[in-house]
Amino acid sequence: MPRFTHSGFEFEFIDEGDGDPIVLVHGFASNHVVNWVSTGWVRWLTDAGYRVIALDNRGHGQSSKSHDPADYHPDLMASDAIALLDHLGIDRSHFMGYSMGARITASISLAESGRAGAIIFGGRASGMVVDPGDWHAISDALLADDPALITDPQGRAFRKFADQTKSDRVALAACVQSSRTPLTWEEVARIALPTLVAVGTRDDIAGNVAPMLERLPRGTGFAIEGRDHMLAVGDKTFKKRVAEFLGENSL
Repeated sequence: MPRFTHSGFEFEFIDEGDGDPIVLVHGFASNHVVNWVSTGWVRWLTDAGYRVIALDNRGHGQSSKSHDPADYHPDLMASDAIALLDHLGIDRSHFMGYSMGARITASISLAESGRAGAIIFGGRASGMVVDPGDWHAISDALLADDPALITDPQGRAFRKFADQTKSDRVALAACVQSSRTPLTWEEVARIALPTLVAVGTRDDIAGNVAPMLERLPRGTGFAIEGRDHMLAVGDKTFKKRVAEFLGENSL
C-alpha cells in the first residue's frame, strides 16, 4: 500500500481509477478497507469514472496511532486529507465523509473550500452541532477490560466494531474525546459548497437532516430508508444518489 507522512504521522492510502478525484474519509473506529472497499464504494465510484482516494485516518487502520486526545481535533484530521491531495499533486477534489469522516469533511469545507468541489456528509447531520451520542460511555467501553460487562448499547456496539477491526482501543478512546468537537450553526451556514446530507432513517447517532438543510446554502438531503448508523454506509440507494449528486456537480 502507498504511504505518505504529514505532521509526524504516517498514513496508508489507496488511489484508484481515473477522472474527477474524490477523497473518501472513513468513520470512527473504521478504516478505508472496512468503510469504503468492503462496502463496494471504491468499485462503484471507479466504475462510474472517478479517481478514488481513501486514507486511514490517524489513529486508525494501518496509519500511525497517538494516545493523546489533542491529536484528534477534526481540523487536524482535515489537514491530513489536504496533505494527501498535496502529496498526489491534486489541486481540487470532491470529498465524502461518513460519521466522523463527515465532521472532518466539514472542517475541510470551512478551512480549504477552494480545494473542494462537492461534499457529502454521510451518517452525520445535526449531530455535528448538537451531538446525541453518549461518547463518554463509548470511551469507557473501549477501555473496559471485560467487554461482557459493558451495558451501554452504543458503547457495546462500538467496542464490538473496534474489536472486529483489530483497532488500537486506547487510540480510539483518545480520538473520541476530541474528534467530536462540535460545529456551530454559524459555521454550518458558512459551508457554501454543494452539499449532500445522507442519513439512515433508523440512525440514532446522526441527528436530524432538516436543521442542516435550513442553514446550508447549497444543501440537499437524502433519506437512506430502513438503515441504521452501521448499515447505511453500504446501501445501494445511497450509492446511486451520490453518483447522481456528483454528476450534477462535476469539477
